[in-house]
Amino acid sequence: MSDERAATVRAYDLDAAAYAANGPALPASVRADVEQLAAALGAGARVLEIGSGGGRDAAFMEELGLRVRRTDVTPAFVGMLREQGHEADLLDPLTDDLSSSEGPYDAVWANASLLHVARPDLPTVLSRLAAVTRPGGLLRVALKEGDGDGWSTHGSIRSPRHFTYWRADAVTAVVAGAGWTDVSVSVVPGTARAEDWLEVRAVRG
Repeated sequence: MSDERAATVRAYDLDAAAYAANGPALPASVRADVEQLAAALGAGARVLEIGSGGGRDAAFMEELGLRVRRTDVTPAFVGMLREQGHEADLLDPLTDDLSSSEGPYDAVWANASLLHVARPDLPTVLSRLAAVTRPGGLLRVALKEGDGDGWSTHGSIRSPRHFTYWRADAVTAVVAGAGWTDVSVSVVPGTARAEDWLEVRAVRG
């Protein structure tokens, strides 16, 4: 793991409880995307969640009948999810085995997690996710819009975290090159800070 990612994981690890307790309610755009995902997949479909954090998104997905494999690269989040009674795996999507004994997933959900992956590594991560998703399966990813990369300290996380920023055209090309088709990117205003998000949707080719 790079120094930047390791420092970011440590930052989340130190303040995981505060992050989970003080995080925003499910934004309307995310709620709509989960509803769309559930409608497209049907009850019982299996979703691999990358970056489950405090478990907000997974809980809503399960309310709608989806089966979620909760994962996170931050030990404190995994411990928190297990304390809540959920199965959760400590998992780095860049290096760890993403497969399941139940076979390919029906979808991958990575909301505000892959924005911590370095630009050169994102194609590898997306290709690895494609490899464990069934043909016709769905991808949902949220990244921060912008240029370059850098450190930021905000919200309930007191230590700096490293972010990689993307533009729609660039991330569309990366997703399409990693085994996904029908790529679409929507720009959505942030709810807590003056920044825009890129909501990426794609289909496993």
